[in-house]
Amino acid sequence: MTNKFPILLLICLIATTTHAQKRIEISHYLFPQFTAGNVLMKDGTLNPAMLNYNAITKEIVFQQNGQVLALADPALSLTDTVLISDRKLVPFDDEFAEVILNGDVKLLALLRCSVIPPGNPAPFGGTSQISSVDKISRLGGANIFYDLELPEDYKIETNYMYRIDTGSGWKKINSMKQLRKFYKKKSDRFDQYVSEQNITFDEPARIAELVQWMEAE
Repeated sequence: MTNKFPILLLICLIATTTHAQKRIEISHYLFPQFTAGNVLMKDGTLNPAMLNYNAITKEIVFQQNGQVLALADPALSLTDTVLISDRKLVPFDDEFAEVILNGDVKLLALLRCSVIPPGNPAPFGGTSQISSVDKISRLGGANIFYDLELPEDYKIETNYMYRIDTGSGWKKINSMKQLRKFYKKKSDRFDQYVSEQNITFDEPARIAELVQWMEAE
């Protein structure tokens, strides 16, 4: 395994910019700061970098010469795993998912983030807001979403969804209700554990505990 990083230097997309607006910390990144990690390529090459995951843009980003840059093709399509601290992320559909179980049962957690910008003037004195990440380009100055902090008049809503594979392919789990339905043959066991352990859906580690408990019987 070699330690080279030239390919990532060729696929830098977006650099940070400075802003005069007051900032507040809002969690649209998986980690509160860029953290030492490695990008493992499919050929076994290991590329070290200061990494993070941007849940708004659904990109692995890294710091290079004072800029925040996004991992993109051709390197993106050649990426096998991203290792940050003790956590593992893998490409999944058009984003990255965190591996929280990887045995006979596989469980992935997908951090989703909706941005709610300042209200825009609307008829009759109201305001309108854009919450879809697909419309980021319409907001102007979209590079702000690559900063660790956003202007105080922006709001961020985060939540998790999951993908589970018990041997018959990936299944979508987008709510506790869907997870309960997945284990409908053992719903009493499910309900008891959720109630006794106070499991909430937006805590991946707790959901992993629940799945392991359900699979243990």
